[in-house]
Amino acid sequence: MALVPMKLILDEANKGGYGVGAFNVNNMEQLQAICDAAAETSSPVIVQVSRNALKYADKGLLAAMVRYMAEEKYPQIPTALHLDHGPDIETIKECCELGFTSVMIDGSLDYATKDANGAHPARSFDGNVAITREAVAIAHSYGVSVEGEIGTLGGIEDDTVASAAHLTDPLEAEEFVKQTGIDALAIAIGTSHGAYKFPVGTEVKLALDIIDDVHKRVPEIALVMHGSSSVPKHMVDEVNKYGGKVPNAVGVPTAMIQDAIKRGMRKVNIDTDGRLAITAAIRKVFTEKPEAFDPRKYLGPARDAVRTWIIEEMKAFSTAGHAGDYQPVSLEEMKKRYAG
Repeated sequence: MALVPMKLILDEANKGGYGVGAFNVNNMEQLQAICDAAAETSSPVIVQVSRNALKYADKGLLAAMVRYMAEEKYPQIPTALHLDHGPDIETIKECCELGFTSVMIDGSLDYATKDANGAHPARSFDGNVAITREAVAIAHSYGVSVEGEIGTLGGIEDDTVASAAHLTDPLEAEEFVKQTGIDALAIAIGTSHGAYKFPVGTEVKLALDIIDDVHKRVPEIALVMHGSSSVPKHMVDEVNKYGGKVPNAVGVPTAMIQDAIKRGMRKVNIDTDGRLAITAAIRKVFTEKPEAFDPRKYLGPARDAVRTWIIEEMKAFSTAGHAGDYQPVSLEEMKKRYAG
């Protein structure tokens, strides 16, 4: 089946009422772990890449590695290659030409502008609609799926900081879908990027009723949950045990994510947990085996740790076992569907 449009994966998830993890990747070991876990659990999977990951890993090389894993090693696993938080139209075009099967245009923020604190201000509703419609027109001409966003999250994604968090207005979300033609919609329900999602000592609470309302208004559109890392205590403890400094980190409990999935959330974005798993494994090797200097001796355990964690996530989101639910759809076929 190889690489498929993300719309195919999320439409099936919508029918089946389950969630699909979207895992960020920066290097070979992360990619191997993600794809190995998907194969072991027979799960569809979304491999997503941020704009800074494209710079770090070399955009052509990273796309080629994902294509190899999807087309050569695990052709039985439906895999989408997704651009996470695309900042502008130029990046959307570039990723479509690289063979991405899905892109996110983050029209909720104005990436061309920063305030005095270095944060990006929110775009107006009309401004968000305009850039998102342009992205949809370009991406759909390639057969590529498009994720848009209404509302903004707090926290830090790569080096991106929103000037303020704004929960999604369900009425605006409905209108946004109508005006843009997107395939998936990221909504803000109180999550945030990074490892510190909630103040220490406060109740971990999300506006889950927003999911209910938006899903009722646009049931055909897959909803997306950003900032969904659970920041497991055992991972944080492991990092700190071996010399790290990640105090008071708090994430979204898995049970809360499962509740969100039951309400209509279909794509679950996770980045921080993967970083913690890698860092904990590497720190442990460096502490217990200070003589080790072969990268394979610490990157291997890091890869294994990420794979183990992702297998748990795929089971928790009820993604496991759904890889065989699909009829293959190529980008060329998807292009015709969009044109029709």
